Amino acid sequence: MSGASDAVPRVEPIRVGGPNKPYTVLGRSYTPMTADLPLYEEGLASWYGTKFHGARTASGEPYDMNAMTAAHRTMPLPSYARVRNPANGREVIVRVNDRGPFVDGRVIDLSYAAAVKLGVQNGVAPVEVRRLTFDEIRAGNWSAGGTALAAAVPAPAVAAPMPAARAPVLLAPVPRTAPAVPLAAALPAPSGPLPGEGPPPVDAAAPASATAMAAQAASEVASEAAVGGAGFWVQLGAFSRSDGADAFRQKVADELSWLSPRLAVFAENGVHRLQAGPYSSRQQASDAAQRVREALRLVPVIVERH
Repeated sequence: MSGASDAVPRVEPIRVGGPNKPYTVLGRSYTPMTADLPLYEEGLASWYGTKFHGARTASGEPYDMNAMTAAHRTMPLPSYARVRNPANGREVIVRVNDRGPFVDGRVIDLSYAAAVKLGVQNGVAPVEVRRLTFDEIRAGNWSAGGTALAAAVPAPAVAAPMPAARAPVLLAPVPRTAPAVPLAAALPAPSGPLPGEGPPPVDAAAPASATAMAAQAASEVASEAAVGGAGFWVQLGAFSRSDGADAFRQKVADELSWLSPRLAVFAENGVHRLQAGPYSSRQQASDAAQRVREALRLVPVIVERH
C-alpha cells in the first residue's frame, strides 16, 4: 500500500454549485472556494478506510480507500493538493473529491492509501497541505523537484522545509512608508479598498479629524499584525535567512503601500516567512492575495493562524 502512486494532477474545471455550494454539517456552515486560488494550511490529518469504501463522495464518485484521494471542507471539488508529513519529510499528491473532516483542528481527511504513504495511518498527525493551482499544474510545478511547499516566490536564499505549526516568533513589522515607483501603477487600480484592508488614502485637504481617524485605523491594523493575531494571513515567501525575508519585505512595502501595515516576518525553526494579515475571513485574504498576485506576478498562499 505504501507504494501507491500519487494522483496525477490535471486541470479540471471548478463546478459552480453542486459539491461547491455552501453547506451545513453538525450545525456549522461552510462556504467552499469557487475560484482557482492557492491555499495553504497546517493542522491535523485523519483518514478513512474500509467503513466508507465504495460509499458515494461529495463529488458523486465512489470512495476508493486504495486511491490517492482526500476530503477537505472548503477546497473546490475537484482539486489537487500536496500533503507533507513534517515528522518524516514524506509528501503525497492527492485528488480532493470529498468533504470533511468536521472535527476542530483537523484540516484534511486522507484515503487509507495516502495515510500509509505519509506514515500517518496510526492516528491523527500534523501535516502541511497546499492546494495546487491551475498555473502550477500546467507548469508541472507539482512534480518532484518542482515548487517547494514553503516557497511562494523565488527566494534569494534557499527555502528550508516548512516546520510543524508552533507558536511564532515575530520579527519587527515593517513601518508604513511612501512607495518609490509602485509596480502596481501600470495596472488598473481597484475600484476601492478591499474589505478589511484598512482606510483608503486620505486627501491632504481633508479635515484633521478624518486624517486622524485614518491614521488611527492604520495603526490598529499594524498593531494587530505586530502580535501575530489569529485569522487568515497571505504568505508572500519563505526564506532560510532573515536578511532575505527582510529585503523582500521592504521591496513589497515600497511597491504596495496599501499592504505595508499588514506585513510581518514570522521566524519558526529557521524558516522566515513573510506574511500579510491578519484578515478576519478567508475571502478577504483571497481578495488580497489576488491583488498581490496581479501586482507582483507571484502566487501567494493563504495560512490560517489560531
